[in-house]
Amino acid sequence: MKFGWTATVHGLHKRRMFQGIALAGMIIAAPGSAGGIAGVDVQDDHVVVRFDDRVNGASAFLLDAPRRIALDIDGARMGRGQFTPGRGHIAAVRQGQLTGDTARVVLDLAGPATLGDPQIAADGKSLSFSLQGVTDGRFRTEVGRGRTRFDAPADMAARPQRRIHSITVPIPAAARGIALPPVEGAQDGARPLVVIDAGHGGHDPGAINKDNGKREKDVTLAIAQAIRDQLVKSGRVRVALTRDDDKFLVLQERYGIARKLGADLFISVHADAAENAEAHGATVYTLSETASDREAARLAARENKADIINGVNLGGQSGDVSSILIDLTQRESMNISANFARLLQREAAPFVPFRSTYHRFASLMVLKAPDTPSVLFETGYISNADDAAFLASREGQGKIARGVARAIEVHFARKLAMRGAAAGG
Repeated sequence: MKFGWTATVHGLHKRRMFQGIALAGMIIAAPGSAGGIAGVDVQDDHVVVRFDDRVNGASAFLLDAPRRIALDIDGARMGRGQFTPGRGHIAAVRQGQLTGDTARVVLDLAGPATLGDPQIAADGKSLSFSLQGVTDGRFRTEVGRGRTRFDAPADMAARPQRRIHSITVPIPAAARGIALPPVEGAQDGARPLVVIDAGHGGHDPGAINKDNGKREKDVTLAIAQAIRDQLVKSGRVRVALTRDDDKFLVLQERYGIARKLGADLFISVHADAAENAEAHGATVYTLSETASDREAARLAARENKADIINGVNLGGQSGDVSSILIDLTQRESMNISANFARLLQREAAPFVPFRSTYHRFASLMVLKAPDTPSVLFETGYISNADDAAFLASREGQGKIARGVARAIEVHFARKLAMRGAAAGG
C-alpha cells in the first residue's frame, strides 16, 4: 500500500498557530514591586533570609554533585545585603535573579542535609528554616522528590492587582548553537517527518536502576535508534533523532530541533522510575498545565529540572509566557497529541506492556513546542527488574520500535484519509 502523505496538513496547522499568536498581544501583567534580598543570616543550622519588602511565596529543591539547596522566592529581587557563610552544614551562600520577579538563593552544602520547617513571616519580609544532616542515601532520595513549595501566610495582606498591558508573545526560539541532525528515510520531502528524542544524555544519566546500574540515558538512546531503524525500513516517513550519541541537550533544544526541521510529530522517549520497585508498564504523557495526578506532577518536576545545572536554569522561559502559549497557540497540537497517545497504546499494546492508566497529563517542558504535536513515551520502569531487562534487551527494543512504528503509520494514514475526504467533499 502506498501513501501520498504531504506537508499540507502540517502547514495548515502552523498557519492556525500563528493566527492564534496574532490574537495574543493583550494579556500579561506588568512588573510589580518586589522585595529585595536584604541578607541571609546563618546561626548554626538555622537560616533566615531577610527581604526589604514582603514576598509572595517560595519553593526549594535539592541538587547533587555538588550538593546544594536552591530557594526560589516569588516576588523578590536579588539585593545587596550581606550574606554570611556561617557554619555547620552551609559552606557558602549565593544569589541571582531567575526571572523578572523571582530571585534564587543557592546554599552550597558542606555535607548532605535537608531543609525543614520552612516559614514565611506574617509580614512577608523573612523566610526561615532549619537544616538537618542526613545520610548520602537519604539526600539522594530527597533530591528525587523534586520541589517543595511553601506559600506566604493566608492572612498576609494581598498585593495590589497588577495592571494589564498589551504586549507581543514570542514563540520559544528554535534550537540554537547546535547542528541539526540528519533526516533519514524516504527522500521525498513531502513525506511526514517524525523527530525521536532520546531522553537525558551526557552528564544527565536520568533514572538509574539501583540493583544493576542500568541508566535511563542508555536505554532511551538504544530505543530511539531502534524506532528510527524501523521507520527507515518502512520507507513511509522521514525520521530524525535529536541525539544519536551520549550528549546533553537542554529541554528547549530538544523540541527546538523538531520545530526547526518542521516536524509533523515529536516523540520523547524515557524510562520511568519509582520508589516502589513493583511499579511497571509503559505510560504516554501529553501536555497539560494541570497534571492529571500527583505522580504526573512529580514526573514534571523531575524532568523539567534537567535544565537546572549548578543552580542556574538554562531553559529561561518564564511561566507567564508558557501559560499564554498554552492557552492561545497549542490547543490543536494538544488535541492531536492526545489522539496519538491513545493510538500509540492501541497499536503498541501487543508488543509493550502498558499501565492500566496509560495516558496521563503533565506540564512537561519538552512537550511545549506550540506547533508540533508531541508525546513523552515512558517505555517502562527502569526501577523494576522485569521492565529494566526488557528495555535493555535487543528483543525488547525491537518490540517497542515495532509498536511505535505501527502507531505512526496509522496516525499519518488517518490524516491522509481525512484530507482526501475534505478534498472530495
